[in-house]
Amino acid sequence: MPDWSYHIMFHPFLKKLPPYQTREFIHKGMTSISNLPKGEKIIHFLGREESSPQLIKTIDDNLLVNSIGLSGKIDPLLTGTKAFSNLGFSFIEVGPVTIQPKRGTPPSRNPNTQQVEFSSDLELIGLQATKRKLKKLSISQAIFIRLAGTTSEIRMLIQELNSVASGFIVDVFDEDYAQFTHNPIYVSTALNDLHIQASGMSKSIKGYVVELGEENVNSLTLKKLRDFTSKCPAKTLLTSGGISEPIHGVQLLKSGVDLIMLQGGYVTSGPGLTKRINEALLNLDVQQPEETPGWKSFWIFGLLIFLGGLLALLFSITTILLPYDETFLRMQREEIWAFNERIMLFMTHDRITLAGTMISGGILYMTLSYFGVKNGLKWAKDAINAAAIIGFLGIFAFIGFGYFDWLHLVFWMILLPFYIDGYRKTRYINETPTSSNLFNDSVWRKGVLGQFFFVMLGFSFVIGGVVISTFGVTSVFVPTDLLYICMTPDQLQLFNNRLIPVIAHDRAGFGSALLSVGILVLTLSLWGFQQGKKWVWWTLFLGGLPAFISGISIHFIIGYISFIHLLPAYVALGLYCLGLYFSYHFFSKSSVK
Repeated sequence: MPDWSYHIMFHPFLKKLPPYQTREFIHKGMTSISNLPKGEKIIHFLGREESSPQLIKTIDDNLLVNSIGLSGKIDPLLTGTKAFSNLGFSFIEVGPVTIQPKRGTPPSRNPNTQQVEFSSDLELIGLQATKRKLKKLSISQAIFIRLAGTTSEIRMLIQELNSVASGFIVDVFDEDYAQFTHNPIYVSTALNDLHIQASGMSKSIKGYVVELGEENVNSLTLKKLRDFTSKCPAKTLLTSGGISEPIHGVQLLKSGVDLIMLQGGYVTSGPGLTKRINEALLNLDVQQPEETPGWKSFWIFGLLIFLGGLLALLFSITTILLPYDETFLRMQREEIWAFNERIMLFMTHDRITLAGTMISGGILYMTLSYFGVKNGLKWAKDAINAAAIIGFLGIFAFIGFGYFDWLHLVFWMILLPFYIDGYRKTRYINETPTSSNLFNDSVWRKGVLGQFFFVMLGFSFVIGGVVISTFGVTSVFVPTDLLYICMTPDQLQLFNNRLIPVIAHDRAGFGSALLSVGILVLTLSLWGFQQGKKWVWWTLFLGGLPAFISGISIHFIIGYISFIHLLPAYVALGLYCLGLYFSYHFFSKSSVK
């Protein structure tokens, strides 16, 4: 559930429900998705939460992909742990765990701030349920287990949970605890008591978890944390809470804190907070990446598609039919014009929309190559690969009615070597994007709304491409097509039994191109929304113009203006314009306050 769906589709409704019901609905829903075949890949596709290799760190023998974990207060019943393992966290806190379960008090929502507030009397599922659920999990994240109870009970809990834990958190430390585990033990403390803890610290204590609650970090908090880390650099310092915007996480980590845990601010800010903090951290230490070999091959691949679209546009507005089309039809274009001019106009409409879509696709490929792949961005490479492979496979749709022209084959043969070279040379790039976003301000909120519109646009293109390709290899025409042509398929067949295969070839070709471009738009919208990246906005703007201008204008030029037929195009145009409007400031302005 990325931010564009969380804030736009679900949160306005769910915030009206009690926090307990909201929490369990989201957790169980996400877990159900993650348990589906390829469910984890679906979550990754929608949210793209991988961390940059630059963020990897080793803390007390635990290898962590980044510095961000999830507080146990978010998921006390462990109903969403499997799902959270796919949302970018490097470690997950579990607990408090006690010997026996306890009903406790569920979280509440502050009516004034809408902030989730956690009771000190937490829900506890007990030792046996915790063991059972953790043993069922198969996740790569470290598990830090918070323990509660008497000294003897905690000793027992450590022994029982040692095999599934990466570390333990206790309120009060006892030297005996270290005898029962090789895992690090951290002591929970309030910020004001940190100096007292430090004065009598044991060598067996690996570090401290500072409980910041739901109040956002401030300058005094940061000063106290810096003072501690300067006096006790050998001890690991974690914080829990105090973060509702990326700036808070960045400030804590830059103040010497080793690891941070998100709490109630994660609910308010949304599931993208982890990713936003990581992107902001990378943005603070921007290094000019080495040029990625292979990006030029992808760029030339896009350029050839762009030029191919221009060539197709030229043919579409001049001869319409090419000599090999006439050879297959065994008929000259003049004969078709004389029989029914709307047949030729209809074919012009199909071929011009294909040309515009190819030009748009070429622009998207080129910009993704230059601004994304060249800088080592894995998501840009994956977007190109997904769209290109689908585009190549679309060649099989062209022969659905038995007509395959040699020019398409030649074009594909020219494209293939450049794509293969780009694919081969970019296989191992793994950088993640940076972002200047630090605040949950109006610019960010509008950006989330703009992303929602573009994601919907990408999905609509993908669905449209599938539908048009399906028609191209089955019934070919929709009812409004036949009304425009003023002929039935049988009449067309009687006129020339090879005409429908040519039209089907055009339809399938356009559907395949639209599907490929839809994947580019969708992946760019899902994975490329980072504040300050002007090139993404310009890519979407310039990339959309050829397809929309050609696709809509040709209908008015030839008089095919059925509202029902054009309604999907109007909806797509609306999504495009709204996406551009709401995302403009997000992409054009850095996050400064």
